[in-house]
Amino acid sequence: MTIFLVILAALLVVGTAVIASGRSLRRPGGLKPRRRTADGTGRRTGGWSAVIREDLGLVAPVAPLPPVLLPGSVSAQDVDAVRFGLGMRGYRMDQVDEVLDRLAAAIAERDAEIEHLRLHLTEQGMVR
Repeated sequence: MTIFLVILAALLVVGTAVIASGRSLRRPGGLKPRRRTADGTGRRTGGWSAVIREDLGLVAPVAPLPPVLLPGSVSAQDVDAVRFGLGMRGYRMDQVDEVLDRLAAAIAERDAEIEHLRLHLTEQGMVR
C-alpha cells in the first residue's frame, strides 16, 4: 500500500510539472495547434502551449505592451506617467510605484534647483 501511494504521489508531481511547464501530453503528429487571431483567420502561430491554455480553460495572456520609452530629457511628469503591463510574474506593484514616485520627486526637485540656479546666474549677468 505504501509503494502504491509513493508511485501515485510521484505521478501527481510529474503531471503537475508537465502541465505547469506548458508542454502537451498529446503526440506531436496529432492535433495541430491553432490560435485564434483578432481577424478570426486561425493561422498557425504559437505552439502547443496555446492548445493547452484553451483545453484548460485559461485565458490567453494580455498582449505585451510596447517597450516603455522615455524621451531624451526626462521630466518628473514623464516618470510619473510611466505604466507597466500586468503579468503573473514580476515585481511587486507597490514597490515599483514607490520607487517611481521617489524618482519623479527627485527629478522635480533637481529641475527646480537647476531653474533656480539659472535664474540666479541670469540675474547676475553670468549667463547669456
